[in-house]
Amino acid sequence: MPQFLFATGIEGSAPVISDGHGGQIRYDQMEASDHYHRWREDFALVEGLGLRHLRWGPPIHRTWLGPEHYDWSFSDDALAELARLRIEPIVDLCHFGMPDWLGNSFQNHEFAPAFARYAADFARRYPWVRLFTPVNEIYICARFSAELGWWNERLLSRGIVIPVNPEERPAGGVWNAGPGAEVPFVTALKNMCRAGILAMEEILRVSPESLFVQSESTEYYHPVSPEVEARAEFLNLRRFLSLDLTYGRHVSAPIYEYLTDNGLDRGEYDWFMEHGVKLRNRCILGTDYYKTNEQLVHPDGRIFPIGEVLGYYVVMTDYERRYHLPVMYTETNLADPDQAKGWLWQQMSSVRRLRLDLVPVVGFTWYGLTDMVDWDIGLREKRGVITPVGLFDLDRRERPVATAYRQLVKDFGHYQAWDSALAHLELLADPDRLAGVKSVQASG
Repeated sequence: MPQFLFATGIEGSAPVISDGHGGQIRYDQMEASDHYHRWREDFALVEGLGLRHLRWGPPIHRTWLGPEHYDWSFSDDALAELARLRIEPIVDLCHFGMPDWLGNSFQNHEFAPAFARYAADFARRYPWVRLFTPVNEIYICARFSAELGWWNERLLSRGIVIPVNPEERPAGGVWNAGPGAEVPFVTALKNMCRAGILAMEEILRVSPESLFVQSESTEYYHPVSPEVEARAEFLNLRRFLSLDLTYGRHVSAPIYEYLTDNGLDRGEYDWFMEHGVKLRNRCILGTDYYKTNEQLVHPDGRIFPIGEVLGYYVVMTDYERRYHLPVMYTETNLADPDQAKGWLWQQMSSVRRLRLDLVPVVGFTWYGLTDMVDWDIGLREKRGVITPVGLFDLDRRERPVATAYRQLVKDFGHYQAWDSALAHLELLADPDRLAGVKSVQASG
């Protein structure tokens, strides 16, 4: 049986943001962490932790230079080194940004078919790669790019504006401006979902044994009072949108009305339902959870992080019960080096309990290997402020959480069973056999 996927990640976000003077700049986190110069050292640190999996991807803006025009030099060297170290990559193909030649806008309908060709060409060049995250955190990228106005196309929604900090106010105090208010958000989301689906289809034509990890933020919205319960309920339906479209799961009536009011027509919806469902048996539900993932909804329009209320166990279970797929905990961290060990223990305890309750959790990721820069403000500005979330700091000095993670990987490295990703996906096609396995597991 395949082993449990303990992993870390190299932060590869590269959105285009405002330069503060009317222009724009790309904020490349691989550059900010000096990974381009220290990648061999970084991979050695991964090996030293006892990890056999790494979330990593080629920087799309440096690799994909034009239609069928690529610079594979960095990917060739990096992936060869990972193969030498016997570290299996979970390849991130699109992480919050796109190449300049496509206009750096997820409003661009040409992105999806072009991206599918890029994914196929990547798969042909590296046929031994089997694990992919085609488009990372679609829901978050659509929000930050086409609702909050921070990244890429930097469009501010006229509808549901969700501030990040308690002191921020929604633009004009408006949170539901009616039909058409969320067209940019829905457009970005559907273009990324379509890109992910087309990329999976093309990769499977090249490498039929590939598996896909849809790393997505797992969210929950809490109403502060009864008068905002309806709004919180709507947001708790909307949080599933990227995965509903990707997996071909029919949405609720309110969400269908919301989609059609904001630019997704019946034909497009039917396309997602037809294509997404065919790919489910090759997918792992990647779930990301941080202290900022649970939000408090106020009557005046403010929505901001409230900290851990329900926790990963409860919030993720909403997603697993909706999609019935194997689960991987694909991102977590804590921006407090003194408390990070406790957070690691707490999150792994949730994973252990989920497995005892027969939820097929197949992997865990501390994200990322090193500290990041300016993530405390969501990469809205390039200030150079270090966000201390890494297993190692930017000088590659080991933090206590890295020591704890190394021991955790050693202690629980035996995790392997019927609920490995491939085995569980095969069982999904045989409900009677799945029920029998669960019965045996429960009695044992």
